[in-house]
Amino acid sequence: MTTVLISGAVMLGAALLFVTIFRRLGLGATLGYILGGAVIGPQILGLIGDPQAIMSVSEIGIALLLFLVGLELRPSRLWRLRRDIFGLGLAQVVLSGLALAALIHFVVGVSWQASLALGLPLGLSSTAQVLPMLRSSGELNSPYGERAFSILLFQDLSLIPLITIVGALSRAPQPDQPAGWVLALYTVAAVAGLVLAGRFLINPFFRLIGRLGERELFVVAGLFTVIAASALMHSLHLSVALGAFVAGVMLAESPYRHELESDVEPFRSVLLGLFFMSVGMSLDLGVIADRPLTVVGLALMVIAVKAALLYPLARAFGMKQGRAISLALLLSQAGEFGFVLFTQATAAQLILPEGASLFGAVITLSMVSTPFLMRFIDWLQARMSARGEVDLEGPEFSPETNAIVVGYGRFGQTVAQMLMAKRIPVTLIDSKPSQIELSSEFGTKVYYGDGTRLDLLRTAGAERAEAILFCHDDPAFDAGALKPVLEAFPHALVMVRVFDRRQMIALDGCDVPLLQREVFESAVVMGREALRKLGIADREVARVEGEYRQRDSERLQMQSESGDLHSGMDRSFGPTQSLPDEVIKQDAPRST
Repeated sequence: MTTVLISGAVMLGAALLFVTIFRRLGLGATLGYILGGAVIGPQILGLIGDPQAIMSVSEIGIALLLFLVGLELRPSRLWRLRRDIFGLGLAQVVLSGLALAALIHFVVGVSWQASLALGLPLGLSSTAQVLPMLRSSGELNSPYGERAFSILLFQDLSLIPLITIVGALSRAPQPDQPAGWVLALYTVAAVAGLVLAGRFLINPFFRLIGRLGERELFVVAGLFTVIAASALMHSLHLSVALGAFVAGVMLAESPYRHELESDVEPFRSVLLGLFFMSVGMSLDLGVIADRPLTVVGLALMVIAVKAALLYPLARAFGMKQGRAISLALLLSQAGEFGFVLFTQATAAQLILPEGASLFGAVITLSMVSTPFLMRFIDWLQARMSARGEVDLEGPEFSPETNAIVVGYGRFGQTVAQMLMAKRIPVTLIDSKPSQIELSSEFGTKVYYGDGTRLDLLRTAGAERAEAILFCHDDPAFDAGALKPVLEAFPHALVMVRVFDRRQMIALDGCDVPLLQREVFESAVVMGREALRKLGIADREVARVEGEYRQRDSERLQMQSESGDLHSGMDRSFGPTQSLPDEVIKQDAPRST
């Protein structure tokens, strides 16, 4: 017990110290965890003696991460991503893996079997590193983040055939390792079983817990769901993370999804941090010291090859240049599944333990490079987009987001901030340089341009955006300007801020879910509060508001049909048009 407590205190203390330092330096938490683990591990201070045991336990953090991601992906949304998962993901895994295997064969001079056992795992990226970066930046649910996630998900799925390939190339008997076709059947059966369990067992179980109202039970049930799904997959020699992800997807439509997310998140953060610390502890510093140029050179080769192959693939799948560069560098590192596959390859006598240590150091070094690569791409895009003294950057390098807000004045700011409150990524566009400059003083990036132009909307990613919200102050924006947008982007939810009744009439006939007069709701609120302060009962205030809204809607309909603002005047309240006298007398304030 004393050893466990001391080890726990040492790891948490090192994490606290190094993560704080690296956060202050702007290099992210992952690098702090890895370096902290290396310092307290057996290679330097020797305060922790068994990093593999810690890695085995802390891998639950990866499962919790995939469970949380699954909670954010409804099955319908996952189906929508099928092209990116099985198209872009497949192309990335195959091309990167084979290219790296070929280079290792010719550069290092090992057999083609060993080259495949080393190159294919290096083609995978770090789910544990990339997904937290996307979640913290709010880009996980953006088209850019969805593409990155789609590739990572396929990489997770590819772990099964990669294990099969290593088994097929094995030079040693592996009686405990099932055949490849058996693993494939296990995968289908396990996923189907988890889907059925989620529908008929887990969801009803959470409804029962919800009725009991015990928060502690939610925590226990959430952890049980993740660990049970992971244990099932592990017992079948399958991906632990895949089981947790499927369990998350099955609960994505549960009304208790958000409570589950808040309950599981702290465990995910701690265990994932310990996983990265175990990566640092496992780092063989002796290999790096003996062959520093080899390790650095191989790490640079991995990064360069993966980025060079993924960039044209991303462009071929419709990504803009800036975002394609960012995606290529974001996924250029090797990942944690490489450690698993190198262990399998060593047991299969395809590579020596020294080779596994060497390429394990390559994986770690490539992961360490990711925060620096992200800072480099930020600098590069800022340099490429500079336009004179005032930064009037157009949307060419804007992130591909779920929503585009055109106009970032007082109206657009409220709309955009409400979306951001739920971590919905938003691209902001405004045509006023003064507004863009003022917004930049408050740390908000607004892109310059006329957001009503189809070409600019396409550049901003409207073809993949889920919503286009016109919040600009333009009374001349009529059906002639709006209908081309609706025809060009029929999939997008389109809403329009309207200046007055005249503009409402001018937009009549456009099939949009909302045309919002900019001062209507605030005027209704003020009128409602004025009635209350004048002593009118709440019930009657509500009746007055409802009657006014109904009459206003009827009058607007008459005006739209006739094109005459004088239509429906009998529906307006006035000195001779009011609610029944007896109601007013009943609720009117008494004079004193």
